[in-house]
Amino acid sequence: MEHEEYGQSFAVTVTRSEGQWQVRPFDDDFSSLSTSIRAVRGLRSEGPAFALLCVEDEYFVIVRPTPNGVQLLLSDATMAVDDDFAAQVLGELDADVPDLDPDELDDVDGWPDGDVDLLADLGISEEVLGVLVDDTEPYPSELLLRIADELGFADELAEAADLDD
Repeated sequence: MEHEEYGQSFAVTVTRSEGQWQVRPFDDDFSSLSTSIRAVRGLRSEGPAFALLCVEDEYFVIVRPTPNGVQLLLSDATMAVDDDFAAQVLGELDADVPDLDPDELDDVDGWPDGDVDLLADLGISEEVLGVLVDDTEPYPSELLLRIADELGFADELAEAADLDD
């Protein structure tokens, strides 16, 4: 997969323990979904734990392993047409890659796919998260900051992901 020069990419794990959010970067080349699943499971967190992945500032993925599998949210399903990592996420969700011509992707508004309720127990309802990911104006990194702000760890995310305000 070619990495564009302009795209911002980051991968962080997020945990909450004793009321404090901890956000830590980890190495992820976005070639295998198992990398982020292992990173979160390796935290052995008693509280909530998930990963936020921003890929080239083209789309984001939220990865939340559970005892029964993995909850996933892909911010833009159309990215799977010519991005193997996004296609892996859809595959894990048992969703089909959209039947679109790669040349037409710029003319199509993307749509989210996955578990929009995966952060509901932490305070972002399915409705609120749905509204956030349906907004196609902000960059994915900005949307992740909004999600982090809703949950109360925007400063920690900005620092861990080296995001300029």
